[in-house]
Amino acid sequence: MGERGKTALVLTGGGARAAYQVGVLSAIREMLPDPQKNPFPILCGASAGAINTAVLACWAENFAVGVDNLRRTWAGFHAGDVYRADALGIGATGLRWLSALTLGWLIRQNPRSLLDNAPLRRLLEQRLDFSRIDRAIASGALHSLSITCSGYASGHSVSFFQGHPDLQTWSRTHRFGARTELTLDHLMASSAIPFVFPSVRIHREYFGDGSMRQLAPISPAVHLGAERILVIGAGRMSTENERAVQESYPSLAQIAGHTLSSIFLDSLYVDLERLVRINNTLSLIPESVRREKGLALRPIETLVISPSQRLDTLAAKHAHTLPMPVRALLRGIGAMNRRGGALTSYLLFEPEYTGALIELGYADTMSRKSEVLQFLE
Repeated sequence: MGERGKTALVLTGGGARAAYQVGVLSAIREMLPDPQKNPFPILCGASAGAINTAVLACWAENFAVGVDNLRRTWAGFHAGDVYRADALGIGATGLRWLSALTLGWLIRQNPRSLLDNAPLRRLLEQRLDFSRIDRAIASGALHSLSITCSGYASGHSVSFFQGHPDLQTWSRTHRFGARTELTLDHLMASSAIPFVFPSVRIHREYFGDGSMRQLAPISPAVHLGAERILVIGAGRMSTENERAVQESYPSLAQIAGHTLSSIFLDSLYVDLERLVRINNTLSLIPESVRREKGLALRPIETLVISPSQRLDTLAAKHAHTLPMPVRALLRGIGAMNRRGGALTSYLLFEPEYTGALIELGYADTMSRKSEVLQFLE
């Protein structure tokens, strides 16, 4: 693989927010002198980012086609393509939750999730050919693919990976790297937003969204050998420390949105801060001394591209495009107003919103074209 084998792409979670990643990748595709060559032989994803990395891995032998497939899919997304958004499906879910709350002692069967994401499984079955991953690894177009899931029984963050035969598994506190042959179940588990989508059983344990308890989102890329890492975030990186004022009691949607943001965003930015500190420390130690002392640490170059706008505000503008049954469900918990926009931003799989995210990702990346090209070179 040479130097190309040391460049990784890390895609985080965020439900519908992952459309932003497609805009960034579309801009990178245009910048490359040869868009067919995969610039990211190491691919690491969690939650919705795992689905995007899986598509890129399946098309690693033609990066341009992979990005085009992603853009075409995300630009045409409707909520019904991801979860049951019809009145019958929403009504059945609501009835199960109501029964569990009122008659749980009698029926002794808990509902599995707020929404049924069976349509997403059918869509991925039609669009993804996992056998292409091994072919891409054999041809040298792909070094490794990692998909992170969170185990509900153990509490461990497990990065399932498929890649070069020389790669080794790893074990750290509450997080592991496990070699396996990746399947659709890994994608469905990694993208199972807590409470919203059902968990998936893999081997002996049920797994959920890969962003949960992922204390070090960049770690899988480092363990797989990356020396340069491009991270595409799902939320605006802000340094504002002003305290907000809110007179009214927070709605369930606002609390849920705050919880999801802490799952999808906070650990990534904390990990990036940690990486910067380690790089600064390593820069003070000569490389000859590091080799002499047997220090396994190495400097990692990173580039982070994240939205320049608040995505919850953008989602609130497009919330009316959701199907009526979904709007009714979300309105009941306060998700159809500005303060509940964070929750809506994760579930708003509609072309107007995902298209706006793609355009935003494209524009944000093009505004940093020289920086991106320098990083890729």
